[in-house]
Amino acid sequence: MTDFKDRERAEEAKFAMDEETAFKVAARRNRLLGEWAAGLMNLTEEETDAYKKAVVQADFEEAGDEDVIRKLLGDLTAAECDVSEDDIRAKLEEKAIEAKRQFMSES
Repeated sequence: MTDFKDRERAEEAKFAMDEETAFKVAARRNRLLGEWAAGLMNLTEEETDAYKKAVVQADFEEAGDEDVIRKLLGDLTAAECDVSEDDIRAKLEEKAIEAKRQFMSES
């Protein structure tokens, strides 16, 4: 019985670690995405730092990436940047890969 309990605890610990890793990678991806968008909007360094945090916060509104995409599209449109939703989705995928690479190189 203890083998089963040990295995169960190990699985729970692995699940928690996987969830934490996914959260950290998504947050890093969102910061990278915010930095990209801030560059398009010609924000100052201070504004860029604040904007990256705002993009990370936007991801807490609902499950999935739609809240982040909606924020970026609205902000970039308001700043009169010529960026489509498809452009943002492509950049989201690119930044996800970059965030995973960065996270793996630090671990």
